[in-house]
Amino acid sequence: MSEESGFDLEPMAELLAVMARLRDPEHGCPWDRRQRFATIAPYTVEEAYEVADAIDREAIDELPGELGDLLFQVVFHARMAEEAGYFDFADVARAIVDKMVRRHPHVFGDAEIRDEAELKAAWEREKEREREARAGDSLPTGALHGVARALPALVRAQKLQKRAARVGTPFPTAAGELEAKLAAVETATDRNRLDAVGEVLFAAVSLAREQGVDAEQALRHASNRFEARFGDLEEALAEEGETAESAPAARLERIWEGE
Repeated sequence: MSEESGFDLEPMAELLAVMARLRDPEHGCPWDRRQRFATIAPYTVEEAYEVADAIDREAIDELPGELGDLLFQVVFHARMAEEAGYFDFADVARAIVDKMVRRHPHVFGDAEIRDEAELKAAWEREKEREREARAGDSLPTGALHGVARALPALVRAQKLQKRAARVGTPFPTAAGELEAKLAAVETATDRNRLDAVGEVLFAAVSLAREQGVDAEQALRHASNRFEARFGDLEEALAEEGETAESAPAARLERIWEGE
């Protein structure tokens, strides 16, 4: 146990040792030795979604395992970086400790924060300073710079809009904008249909932001409701000896509408 934190460091040391053994050139696993940052990145994203899914389902008993899978991804990347001479796991841990201490001067320093609004403003100022420091003089430092392109599309759209709104960019009323974009889809040609539908989705994200709703969570919730409702439809059909594939369209519609 660490006297300073009360945290048992032995499991973490064991995990690092397991990762080192898996990547051992002579005695490691061929699959693990073959991996690189780019090949592991998709698994990292997948494991993050597995954590979110367990939380969404309130499956707390599954959460330690899912968080462990995500932690393993961090350890995997750190091990590959260490082998290449870039950095190691200690650097990763140190980086996040430094960032959290820097972003919480009201906890670890003498700053006084009176309310949540001040806290949010201070947080955003610090993040902006960090972005400028990373960019340097020769790289772009615009308000939208640094929003990762690999983010899920809804999340990225939401972040871009929030950044733009923070610097005073005017947005049209979201509901009216969405209606206009929907109308544009009706007259879209094959060449610009992708852009037209994309504008509808972007306007929907703007509507969610205007209503104080997280667009990603809203769509996930709607998808879950659809999944449950479709399951009810399949169950009702099964009781009649039918499936969604075999039942007439009119019958499917009546069940779907609850008739």
